[in-house]
Amino acid sequence: MTHTTSRRTALAAGLVAATLAAAAGCSGATRNTAGSGSATDAGARELTPVTAPAKGELAGADWLLEDEPDSLDLDTQGSSAGRVVLTNVCERLYQLQPDMSTKPFLAEKAETPDDKTLVLTLRDGVTFHDGTPMTADDVLWSLERHADPDMEQGDEFGNVAAMKKTGDRRITITFKAPDAMFFKALAGDAGIVWNKEQVEKAGKDFGTPGQPDACTGPYALGGWKSGDSITIERYDAYWGEKPLTKKVTFRWATDSALVNALTTGAADGAYAESPNTASALDGKKGIEQHYGPSTASLVLIPTERGGLKDPKVRRALSLALDRKGIAASGYGGMVQPWGTPVGSGAWGYEKPVFEAAQKDIAYAPAGPTADDLAAAEELVKDAGADAATPIVIGTDASQGRTVVANAVRAALQRIGLKGQIKTVPTAQFEQFYSDPEIRGEIDVLVGDWYISKADPMGFYDNALSDSSNNWVGFKDEAYDAKVKQALGTLDDAARAKLAVEVQKTFTDAAVWISVAQVPSVLVLNEKLTGPPASMAYLYYPWAAELGAKKG
Repeated sequence: MTHTTSRRTALAAGLVAATLAAAAGCSGATRNTAGSGSATDAGARELTPVTAPAKGELAGADWLLEDEPDSLDLDTQGSSAGRVVLTNVCERLYQLQPDMSTKPFLAEKAETPDDKTLVLTLRDGVTFHDGTPMTADDVLWSLERHADPDMEQGDEFGNVAAMKKTGDRRITITFKAPDAMFFKALAGDAGIVWNKEQVEKAGKDFGTPGQPDACTGPYALGGWKSGDSITIERYDAYWGEKPLTKKVTFRWATDSALVNALTTGAADGAYAESPNTASALDGKKGIEQHYGPSTASLVLIPTERGGLKDPKVRRALSLALDRKGIAASGYGGMVQPWGTPVGSGAWGYEKPVFEAAQKDIAYAPAGPTADDLAAAEELVKDAGADAATPIVIGTDASQGRTVVANAVRAALQRIGLKGQIKTVPTAQFEQFYSDPEIRGEIDVLVGDWYISKADPMGFYDNALSDSSNNWVGFKDEAYDAKVKQALGTLDDAARAKLAVEVQKTFTDAAVWISVAQVPSVLVLNEKLTGPPASMAYLYYPWAAELGAKKG
């Protein structure tokens, strides 16, 4: 049994050129403080997970989200905006670190007496924001709530055989089979510890404006004025280190409104969810941009319609694709040509192993050479591909996807095939991901993807023979067996070796065709520092480390 861990997000694309300049002498993330300039090679930029530590406290900070959360109950309605707020308020049994590694957290100790048992010893002295102590009963109730099949994280518990309270501060979880992904899920929304009494008292209103939170984190929910703002305030009885910033006020804005708020000083910072936002803020006076690793990537997803059914044709397309041109023309150098379907933020362990394997990926050049094109043409010839029927490329009208779609059509032309672009409105575009009937109109989707766990094996179950995300109908019994073996391998070094083997099969078959990895982007007032720059901001209390550069 495997856990589906993929979480897809729309990554809007921008055409504005970005200058990404590494700041000399900075101990934090790669940052951009430069003025205007030309796009640079994203491959030359190091993604750094942290910013320089802050030295001074802040009375308050104003932060922007790209939309208002629908709910602050992440069990019933998880969203990036909700996580950016709640990760400072609610804590999990494990915690994702800025470097994308994972460690026990509210469970201060985790033991595995055998491959099918996980024993969690809970941290002592932790209180909820109403002052009541966190108990094993609260933890067990929270896990059982997460495991409800109707809840957002229910799929994470499919391999769980039993969960029991086995001591005043102990929870024992047993599995049907060894499970290497479950503890990583506990660093995500499946590991949030709720105050049982508070949640039950709020009932169906839990997570809505006017309701208190039910958590233990460094900040408590101060208020939520629907349509206006959300505030969080430092929790003085917090068990851990005191946050540097006393109060954070969240508001929401998109596109030009978000850019204006940050450039005029009306807001102090934001995590930019789309490359075009970061591009539009490039070189603005008083603002720094920090680039960190994420698991996100731009991909081409072939469908069951048949135009790319033959793996030889998919490999040929991948060989002929100009990834470097896409990165420069479609994303201003904000993304990096890439050969795997997950970004480097997925390397939460054994990073050198994954980094070396990424460099050995076949069939995914940054820019096709004459030899690549000759090999691609030979593959098309061997496949006996239909040169008369166009391969239909699904996209919307966003700038970046349009550039990718045109690049795919050009690549097909280079290898003697025809491409036809089908552009749909953004709302309809989203249906390609969920509706097989709609996907039946196209041969390949210009897509994007990220995974919620810092582990490549959190992705590769998407190509299992019975996966709903295996749109092209890839079937390989050896691949299926290897994926399941890796998901049940608890030793990191052994699992990394298996993951690399799985990755080679996936990329050689071009089940999906990878285009580029997308970094995490933190936009911050130049007088402030401290939060992580990596994608960990969705699961790590970033506001607690936000502060002034000067003490």
